[in-house]
Amino acid sequence: MKNTLKLASVVALSFLASSASAITITSTTNGAVLASTIAGAGVNISNVSYSGASSAASGIFTGGGNIGFNSGILLTTGNVACANAPSTSNDCGGSGTTTSLKFDFSSNNGNVFFRYIFGSEEYNEYVGSEFNDLFELRVNGVNIATLPNGGGAVSVNNVNNNANSAYFRDNTSGGYDTGYDGLTTVLTAQLTGLTGLNTFEFFIRDVGDNGLDSGVFIEAGTFSDTPPVDVPEPSSIALFGIAMLGMYGAKRSKRQ
Repeated sequence: MKNTLKLASVVALSFLASSASAITITSTTNGAVLASTIAGAGVNISNVSYSGASSAASGIFTGGGNIGFNSGILLTTGNVACANAPSTSNDCGGSGTTTSLKFDFSSNNGNVFFRYIFGSEEYNEYVGSEFNDLFELRVNGVNIATLPNGGGAVSVNNVNNNANSAYFRDNTSGGYDTGYDGLTTVLTAQLTGLTGLNTFEFFIRDVGDNGLDSGVFIEAGTFSDTPPVDVPEPSSIALFGIAMLGMYGAKRSKRQ
């Protein structure tokens, strides 16, 4: 019993430590590197082009902590440093404008899936205002960055504490491992029945001004022809470990 209790303690503490880790972001404007980072099984990518809002507008991240997935790429309207935890009351902006990662792709089975998170410094002060950064996932020119069940576009004005709140996480208190004041839950984009060569573009642009940054995290290896497997966020796993620890402690007390 003591060994089991010790194991539960180690599991709980290890997941707590991982959920509190800080994101590490390596800035890069190399479109081929960014595209290869998100490329997964069954999808062939070619003709990559990239344009950035600044020299530090994009990067590869690891140690995602409790944002929803551990690694991938980040595309922003200004500077990837604004995504570093913790979130503070200071607004962060990189004086950028538009970032675009564009490429052609084909799918072995005609389907494509990937997971992403949208975050912004415009939360929560500028919800409902004209400062509503434009974020789109364009397939052959059509935006597919929309919420499930016809919930509309993924944007600051449409995903927040008051609108589509089930898909929103308020980070003004700094509970999530990113500097953005608000972010969506992990969202899955999917397309089925594709044929031949198609064009995809991740597009994010400042609207109204360039004072506050927005960014999109795309999970590594999930741009594939296979649906991604959802896993519990680190914080949820940590709670499970703590619950297990309490259960074993209770059993031990009853037997003493």
